[in-house]
Amino acid sequence: MPGVLALSLPAKGARFTLTTVERRPPRADDVRIDIAFCGICHTDLHVGHDDWGGTPFPLVPGHEITGVVSEVGDAVTRFAVGDRVGVGCMVDSCRKCAPCTSGEEQFCAEGFVKTYADRDRDGAVTMGGYSRSIVVSEHYVLRIPDALELAAAAPLLCAGVTVYSPLRRWAAGPGRKVGVLGMGGLGHLGVRIAAAMGAEVTLLSRSPDKRDDALRLGATRFADTRDSAETARLAGHFDLLLNTVPAPLDVDAHLGLLGVGGTFVTVGAPGDAVASYNVFSLLGARRAIAGSSIGGIRETQEVLGFCAEHGIAAEIETIPAAGVPEAWQNLSGVRYRYVIDVATLGTA
Repeated sequence: MPGVLALSLPAKGARFTLTTVERRPPRADDVRIDIAFCGICHTDLHVGHDDWGGTPFPLVPGHEITGVVSEVGDAVTRFAVGDRVGVGCMVDSCRKCAPCTSGEEQFCAEGFVKTYADRDRDGAVTMGGYSRSIVVSEHYVLRIPDALELAAAAPLLCAGVTVYSPLRRWAAGPGRKVGVLGMGGLGHLGVRIAAAMGAEVTLLSRSPDKRDDALRLGATRFADTRDSAETARLAGHFDLLLNTVPAPLDVDAHLGLLGVGGTFVTVGAPGDAVASYNVFSLLGARRAIAGSSIGGIRETQEVLGFCAEHGIAAEIETIPAAGVPEAWQNLSGVRYRYVIDVATLGTA
């Protein structure tokens, strides 16, 4: 079987190169997907820069994948050729532990198989969506609702479910006050989804030029976190703080913004994944610190349906494959997600 065109990082610190990768012939439960679009996630950079260690090179990133089914295995029942589908952050799990059987494969006891930079059950290194096609078991393939464009739906498969899952778990909705820290790829979807759930939403940001965007996307308030007087007025205000900031911050200061029983949830993973806090910041108001990582397949399908129902999609800038190196240099400046037009891969 001929190789599939892909963008690869041959080694740490290397430049992207156009190459080919091998995809397995579809097994009985497999779906082959012709990739149309792939979002660029901050995780791609962290893995590509080997910030967390252990990156297997050569690396083909990408776990916000949308496209069209081009082939199905003999035992596939959920998809047919021509279906609009997506693949998010996982392509396999043990399928038998308690988290897997309850629809939370992201907490698989054996560890789920990541879409790229991981070892699949056969020992092969997984290669992601900066490529023309991918082969995945139907159990880890998502159906893209007709109401969502494939390009704008791509970031929902990682960024979307990453914010949706904690908002659901900590009951964002009418009567609840939610603060979203930071407004990038994660944060702008956090604002939109929390507002659609009926919560009162405040964006907390160091970027006052995002005020108008925050209000347009559904926030009722913008708070400039550089202004200590402005943030002091929000002391004890929130039921839930959703931290999407991929950088260290003053945890104690933000815990003080929570009311009694409030929760501070981190979803943005920094390159230096270490944070500290004073335990009295928790004890004084029964506050909690939590973390949340993506969502299971069932919940990812749920967020796609929710966003289709409420007219929510990521705000994106579509780029050609040749623009990926520049996009990686400017990832913090995009509003609010770069998405690769994979049809341009290998073209001049």
